Amino acid sequence: MTRGLQAQRREPVSGEIRSCVVFLHGYGANAADLIGLADPLAEHLPDTLFIAPDAPEDCAGSPMGFQWFPIPWIDGSSEEESRAGLERAAADLDAFLDGIMVDEDLLPEQVIVLGFSQGTMMALHVVPRREDPIAGLVAISGRLLQPELLVDEVVSRPAVLLIHGDQDDVVPPQSLPEAATALEAAGWQEVFGHVMKGTGHGIAPDGLSVALAFMRERLGQE
Repeated sequence: MTRGLQAQRREPVSGEIRSCVVFLHGYGANAADLIGLADPLAEHLPDTLFIAPDAPEDCAGSPMGFQWFPIPWIDGSSEEESRAGLERAAADLDAFLDGIMVDEDLLPEQVIVLGFSQGTMMALHVVPRREDPIAGLVAISGRLLQPELLVDEVVSRPAVLLIHGDQDDVVPPQSLPEAATALEAAGWQEVFGHVMKGTGHGIAPDGLSVALAFMRERLGQE
């Protein structure tokens, strides 16, 4: 049984929903951490609903934050607990994405998922295993988990934009080319990358600008 995810949302500035961007926050954060990105993006994506769910588990190291799954080197959990948490959260996110499409009457090609840090890990794990490809996936400052499983488990291959700061001391910048290599080995035709120069574990203006251009193109709003 999946856990229902609580979410914050920003309605389209046009008043009409023709697409949706789903923000997935990082470890120890919450929906509010990313929903604010809707403010600079909305005028350029006027028919887009922005929605950000809270991850399903309370985060022990962050009283006001949530986690998608435990991280052993941070919280002392076991590798088995981490993997089990990942799979449970994957089912939750799958159900959440299905619910958005039904509730908002959207097709997969009208939906983009944008993840940050642990949210990127979730996005790169869940989206390729969904039956129908979404419009695109923006993966910021995260990494591809269990890359060795992807070749056998991939179902759909939406376009992926990988973004990472070259000064990231939380998730190594090398995670970007590693993910790109694994995706291409698993048959991806559209994998793009952008390195944010002088940026740590965050989202710099140039990274957001590149993400916006990618999303506008994928949603047919160039």
